[in-house]
Order: sequence, then structure tokens, then C-alpha cells
Amino acid sequence: MLQSFIPLRPRSKPQIAYSYLLFYTLESSDPLPLALAILQRILCSGCIPIPQTHVLLTSAWLNKRQQCQSVSNILLEMQSIGYQPDCKACNFLLSSLCAVDQWMEAVKVLKGMSGAGCFPDHESYAIVIGAMCRVRRTAKAWDLMKHMVGKCGLTPGQGTLMKLFAALRANREIWKAVEMIEFLESQGYTVGFESYEMVIEGCLEKDEYVLAGKVAMRMTERGFIPYIKVRLKIIEGLASISEWQIASAVRQRFASLGSWRLNY
Repeated sequence: MLQSFIPLRPRSKPQIAYSYLLFYTLESSDPLPLALAILQRILCSGCIPIPQTHVLLTSAWLNKRQQCQSVSNILLEMQSIGYQPDCKACNFLLSSLCAVDQWMEAVKVLKGMSGAGCFPDHESYAIVIGAMCRVRRTAKAWDLMKHMVGKCGLTPGQGTLMKLFAALRANREIWKAVEMIEFLESQGYTVGFESYEMVIEGCLEKDEYVLAGKVAMRMTERGFIPYIKVRLKIIEGLASISEWQIASAVRQRFASLGSWRLNY
């Protein structure tokens, strides 16, 4: 039945049939790997599964995993019905797990995808890192970001970086945020203006004025300059702790860009 849908055009035409078929399969006693194959066909047709799919798919996946089967083995079972696991289906599985706070299992799926010949892409990492940041598991998210960039050579989206920096700022782990900026740029990746601005504001919230000044200097080297309120806070903060030399250097850098004049 599933194979018979493939020649239909437009591909979105059988969406209702797909939805009922997936829903029925997920409620059966042994839904995988057929449910994953149906899910793959739905996503390839450009359709979006119904919202209840997240919970049902997560439940089916966890039940299968309780049988002590590895992630790779479960995914490779799709081959027995003529399908090969791909990133679209795996990413939906990741988002389903993360939607119900099963992010630890999502990490295991992420790591097990390669064994099934389905290598994670930047979206795969973004889903899991975003879920970790939402619950402020910054240490895990930080490690996963380093693995994504350093080991896999994948480029993180600016949205993913913002989520990580926001979580680090909320946890007052601003030194880790600065370290991540340095790591990313050492790997040749660009950190955007918003990320820099967020990290500097985090430094100011912790009264880390020297660190804020150093990040601001690094920011200007990339062609960015902080908003005027942030610039004022940096200079005033450095002056308040008698770091006149750094304050002067930062002020001169801002002035050299022709963006700010202040009689100090």
C-alpha cells in the first residue's frame, strides 16, 4: 500500500491516507520500522505529520529501545521493508523526543545515526542543542556544539548559537560563552552581531567589565560595534574599577571607527 502512493502527483495528495496509516501503525503492538518508513514518505511528499505523532512516535521508539536494541539496529530494520533511514525521518524523531523532554535519548539517537549510514546534519544538532538550551543543560549543549563544529565540520546556524549563548548567559556562565566564541572563530566560523551583543551584555550583568571590553575589542575586529548603551556601560564600568588603560583603549577603538565621540 505504501509503495503504491509513490507515483501519485502531486505528492501531497495522499496526505490524509498517510496520516491515518501512520496513526494506525503507531498504535499497533509493533509499530517500528513500518512507522518510520511511513513517516519518511510523508516528509518526502512535503507534508507535515499531525501533532500527535510526536508523542506516539516517542512512545514507540522508547518501547523498542527497552528491548535493548541499539539505535543503529532499529533504524537499519527499515531496510527489511525496502527503505533506507534518512536525515528527514531521523530529524523528526529527534524533534519528537525533544518535544517531550527525552533529550538524553535524542543524544543517543544523534550518535547512533551514523552507524545506520544516516549522518547527522546541522539541523540534527540544532534540534538537540536547542532542546538542551531550553532546559539550560549548558554543559551538554556546549560539548555537543564543539563536537558538531570540531569533529563533524558542520556550520552552526546563528539561531542555534543564540540559543546556546542565551542559556549560558541565563546560567551566568559567561566565561564559557566567550570561550565558545574563541573556539568557533579559531575553526573559521563567523559569530554574528547578535551573539556578540548578547555575550557582552552577559559580561556587564556579572560586572565583568574587563572581559566585556575584551569581547568588544574582538567584536570590532570583525567589523561589528556594540549598541551605544552597551558601549557607554563598558566604558563607565571600566572607569568604575579604575581600569583606565583598558577603558582608554576601548574608547579609542570605538572612536577610530567613527561611530562615537565622548569627552572623557
